Amino acid sequence: MRLVTYMDADGRETVGAVNRLNGKIGPISEFGFPCTDMNDLIERASLRDLDDLEWHTAQTDHPAYRIDPASVKILAPIPVPRQDVICLGLNYRAHSDEAAGYSREAFTTKDPEYPVYFAKRANYVQGSGEPIPAHEDVTQKLDYECELAVILNRDIHKLHLDKPEKLRKYIFGYTICNDVSARDLQTRHTQWYLGKSLDGFTPMGPCIITAKEVAYPPKLKLQTYVNGQLRQDSCTDQMIFDINRIVTELSQGMTLKAGTIIITGTPKGVGMGMDPPTFLKKGDVVECRIEEIGSLINTVE
Repeated sequence: MRLVTYMDADGRETVGAVNRLNGKIGPISEFGFPCTDMNDLIERASLRDLDDLEWHTAQTDHPAYRIDPASVKILAPIPVPRQDVICLGLNYRAHSDEAAGYSREAFTTKDPEYPVYFAKRANYVQGSGEPIPAHEDVTQKLDYECELAVILNRDIHKLHLDKPEKLRKYIFGYTICNDVSARDLQTRHTQWYLGKSLDGFTPMGPCIITAKEVAYPPKLKLQTYVNGQLRQDSCTDQMIFDINRIVTELSQGMTLKAGTIIITGTPKGVGMGMDPPTFLKKGDVVECRIEEIGSLINTVE
């Protein structure tokens, strides 16, 4: 099932389900699921509720399915996350190598047996079609990172699983995130928070696909195009640390709240890894694609 957040005719943020057969959007409130936004749906909906809603997405005769996606503004699925986004660094081996080639001091891990975690401030998350601010007064080394985002559907604390596939029931769904990065700010400090957290640095979308949509663990093709040129081309099964490892390890010492967004790292092909390094400039169009989810397209302004 695909879920979107869009602006309705009255300018209200609305959650909708996408019909599988005709692609039209139906407000989920008209299927008996009142919610204020996607965070509210994630927090309140049970797995059975989602199954019921998914059944509706396969029916074409429900009058709720009347909205042409082209007629409304599609926002990020979660425009205002309730907490900072949790990020994985250097989670694809070839990207780890290219990053170390750019700055060994900034991108070499002390212990490769453990994931690199950091946080990303996201006061507002823009959707596909919305601009990426160039922030030319702050950075001259703007870069892109296409990543699979995992969204949790319940609070998790000290999770232990006897079978890895059981983690699937803790996942609400997946979307695409462009982990936009200011490389000069990122390498200037011994931590990455500032270089990852400027306003507009977390484009996300265009939809959430619920966990049942894809096999677990997800094996999805991931690509990035800049001005039509293919830059990143990989698959999510190439992660060094998989989703089970990430969620289980994080939950041992912190409570992961329902609606938590975890972005799982990017493969090789970012601008700083090119020869010579090639950073984004105003007018550049960045398209992040992940199989089954769609395309997230943003222009640097």
